[in-house]
Amino acid sequence: MRAVADGAYANLELPRLLKRSHLQGRDAAFTTELAFGTLRHRSFYDAVIARAADRPVSAIDDRALDVLRLGVHQLLGMRVPDHAALDQTVGLARAVVSQGSGGFVNAVLRRVSEADRETWLERVRPEGGGVPALALEHSHPDWIVTAFRGALLASGLADASSIENEVTSLLTVDNDPPKVALVARPGLATVDELVDSADAARSTTSPIGAVLQGGDPGAVPAVRDGRAAAQDEGSQLLALALAEVPVDDSVTGPECWLDLCAGPGGKSGVLAAIAEQRGIPFVANEVSDHRAELVRQTLRALPGVEVRTGDGRTIGEEEPTAYTRVLVDAPCTGLGALRRRPEARWRRQPSDLATLGPLQRDLLRSAIDATVPGGVIGYATCSPHLAETTFVVRDVLKKRDDVEIVDARPFFRDASGEGLADLGDGPFVQLWPHRHGTDGMFFALLRRRSLAD
Repeated sequence: MRAVADGAYANLELPRLLKRSHLQGRDAAFTTELAFGTLRHRSFYDAVIARAADRPVSAIDDRALDVLRLGVHQLLGMRVPDHAALDQTVGLARAVVSQGSGGFVNAVLRRVSEADRETWLERVRPEGGGVPALALEHSHPDWIVTAFRGALLASGLADASSIENEVTSLLTVDNDPPKVALVARPGLATVDELVDSADAARSTTSPIGAVLQGGDPGAVPAVRDGRAAAQDEGSQLLALALAEVPVDDSVTGPECWLDLCAGPGGKSGVLAAIAEQRGIPFVANEVSDHRAELVRQTLRALPGVEVRTGDGRTIGEEEPTAYTRVLVDAPCTGLGALRRRPEARWRRQPSDLATLGPLQRDLLRSAIDATVPGGVIGYATCSPHLAETTFVVRDVLKKRDDVEIVDARPFFRDASGEGLADLGDGPFVQLWPHRHGTDGMFFALLRRRSLAD
C-alpha cells in the first residue's frame, strides 16, 4: 500500500513481495485480495473511515490511513472475523505507524464493526442518486462513471431505459478479481499443451487462449520458454482480427508487418508468431530502450523479429508505404483494465486525456502513412473512453481521403469459431468486462485506399 502511494504499480509490486516473503497458495490469495480489494474500494472505505473517525481522511496520517483501509476491507469486504481483523490491524498500526496510533485505529475499527456493508452504504451514499451515488458505492471516480455511461450509449449496447443497469453491471465486474488468461502463441504452443501442463481450462472466448484456474503463470513451461504468455483474451482477439483481415488485391510484392507501439509485447507475440508461420518479416517498435528490452524478452522465442527503438510518430515519414499491416496499440488511460490495475482509477485524471489525445492522433497518422495502399491498420486502446477511441479515429480521418473504415466485427470470433456477441452497432469493436469477460479493449480497423481507388 505504501509502495503504491509512492508510485509503484500494484500488479508489479505485489508479486515481488509475495516471492520475497515465500507466500503461496491460500496465503498468497488472501494477501492479494487484501491489497487489491483495499485499493479498489478506496473511496467507499475513506467515506466510512471519515464518518467513523469523525474527521476528514486528509487529517489522518497517511500510514495510519492505509492501515485503517486494510482493516475496513477485512471488516466489510472479506470473511475475516471482526476480532481477528481488529487485533491484527491494531498490531500493524503499532508496528508501522506508532504505539500511540493503536488506540485510534482500534476505536475507529470498532465503530466500523458495529454495522455491515449495506448499512454503511446507506449512511455515506450521496443523496439524489445518479453518478455520485454509483461512483461511491462502486468506488470509481465520478468522471470515469460518466465516461463509461457515454461509451455504452454510443456503442448501442444501452439506451436511456437500460443504461443504469448496464453501468452498474460494469462497475460491479470492475471490482471482481479477473482470472489469469494464457495465450498459446500460434506455431509455438497449443491450447492443449497449456491445459495439460497447467491448472488451466480452454478459453471459450479466444481460440488460442486458456484460463488459469490457479498457480503462478510463470511456472508454466511454455510461458517460461516464451512460447506462451499471460495475456488478456481481448488482447488476443485484437491481434487475431488484425492478422485475419485481407489486404487489398492491388497489393503486390512481399508483405511486412509493424507493431508501432509494441511494449510490453503481448500483441506483438501473437502477430509475430502468425507472421513467422506465413514467412512474413515483422518489426516491433518501441519508443524507449527499457520498453524495447521488455519486448525482446517477451519475444525471445521468435528470434527473427526485428525489435527497434524509435518514435512511432515519425515512422510514417521515415518509412512511407513500407508495411502491409500495422498495429497502433496507443498509450491510453487504461480505463478498460481497472480490474487488473486497481490503483489506476485513483491515479488517472481527466487532464490526462488532453495529453494523450494529440499523441494518439499523431501515432495513427504515422501508422497510416507507413501503410502501403491497400494495406490495413488496426487502432487499439485499453480504454472505452470516447475521447481515446471513436473521436481519435474520426478526427484523423476527417483530414484524409486515402483511408476507409472497415467493419471490424466479422473478424472477432470466439473459441468455437462463432462471431463474438454483444459487439454493438459497429463498425468499431468495443469489448467490455461485464459482457465479454475481457478487458475493455477498443479496436478500429482501417484500410488505406488502393491506388486504383
